[in-house]
Amino acid sequence: MRPLIVLAAALAALACPPALAQTAAPDLDRQDVAGRFDHYVLSLSWSPAWCAREGAESGARQCAPGRRLGFTVHGLWPQHETGWPADCPSARPDPSRRETAAMADLMGSGGLAWYQWKKHGRCSGLPAQDYFALTRRAAAAIRLPETLARLPRDITLPASVIEDAFIEANPALRRDGITVTCRSRSLQEIRICLSKDLTPRACGPDAQRDCKGSILIPAPR
Repeated sequence: MRPLIVLAAALAALACPPALAQTAAPDLDRQDVAGRFDHYVLSLSWSPAWCAREGAESGARQCAPGRRLGFTVHGLWPQHETGWPADCPSARPDPSRRETAAMADLMGSGGLAWYQWKKHGRCSGLPAQDYFALTRRAAAAIRLPETLARLPRDITLPASVIEDAFIEANPALRRDGITVTCRSRSLQEIRICLSKDLTPRACGPDAQRDCKGSILIPAPR
């Protein structure tokens, strides 16, 4: 049975301080060097689960009643074939508060955009404006399964059905290039591996951490 039909059937039965520029040459043996990576991971967070777990209690605006947010972008992460760089030293200027605030529509908050730039964006080797533009392009290239956005109630489904729904909506995705992560048996994120030109590709072995069995998908509120 096609995954989107499985989703629909389940719904009917019920009727997710800046680093200082180095003056010396960088140590090319270290992993955390800006611009030295192999591919990206686009991480899509299921906002209802994050809000239920911690966001609503902290007063996050994306969790306000009636927002009905589904997937938001957690980040676009440079990756090695094994492992990933983080907190790379970079001489690139940091984004302004206005620039990070402008990402709130995609990422839920300007604060997350700043954190993602600091931890992952600097490692891309791109200027902040280009990194955020690339993040938007990566997100826009992925078609989200509409059935998930229309959930009227919380639902429990096998993680494999969620993965299949994404692959059906995006035929170019590889089965070994997408992973469903969960926390406390609830949908946490969809992670999609992309080449530097945003073409879908296989994930490295340490990025393939699918949930097993059925998981809860809290409905948007």
